[in-house]
Amino acid sequence: MKLTGLIVALGCALTLTTRTDAQQQGQAGGNAPHPDHMEHSFADAERYAKTFDDPARDAWQMPDRVVAALGLKRGDSVADLGAGTGYFTVRLAKSPAALKVYGADIEPAMVEYLRHRAMREGLKNIIPVLAAGDRANLPEPVNVVLIVDTYHHIANRVAYFTNLKKSLKPGGRLAVIDFKKGAPDGPPEEFRFTPDQITAELGRAGYTLKTQPDFLPRQMFLIFQAN
Repeated sequence: MKLTGLIVALGCALTLTTRTDAQQQGQAGGNAPHPDHMEHSFADAERYAKTFDDPARDAWQMPDRVVAALGLKRGDSVADLGAGTGYFTVRLAKSPAALKVYGADIEPAMVEYLRHRAMREGLKNIIPVLAAGDRANLPEPVNVVLIVDTYHHIANRVAYFTNLKKSLKPGGRLAVIDFKKGAPDGPPEEFRFTPDQITAELGRAGYTLKTQPDFLPRQMFLIFQAN
């Protein structure tokens, strides 16, 4: 399965482009600053569904182990930030914990796709949310925010995640999954981070790293708690 740097996911379709204008100018002029995030459009939801929801993804994404590692309790609420076509949103909604799941994405086509998917699969505990580039737009605080293959698409991350703390309940957690450097698929290397880089950024935003599950072969998995 090939990904152009997935959203969100926390499927992951926060809007991105493989090459930004700044990069192109940098190639032409040699002095443009390197962008801090990757941009790309996921407007064609049906097309990306074939990639995001390809059953072959399960072998390396290990979605059931990811959901189990979150340690969710009955009655918890979760936001899948960068939900895309709902790869993780649907699995969270089917959890025995009977969660309320917000599937948030900045791409309207993805939000509409997720809305129809939830109706088709009878998952009434999924609430699609149209996010903005600088905020999640969650209607209420949640216990956990999951963000899969989306971290590298977010601009001004320290400010973004500082603001996101308002969408977490006291003791709320933020789980970040993103591609390791050198891993197959995923975004270009210049848009990949080390665990230390992510931990440092989120530390400035007011989060503390609590655990780092290491079972995913292609991705980092970091779980933070808001201070």
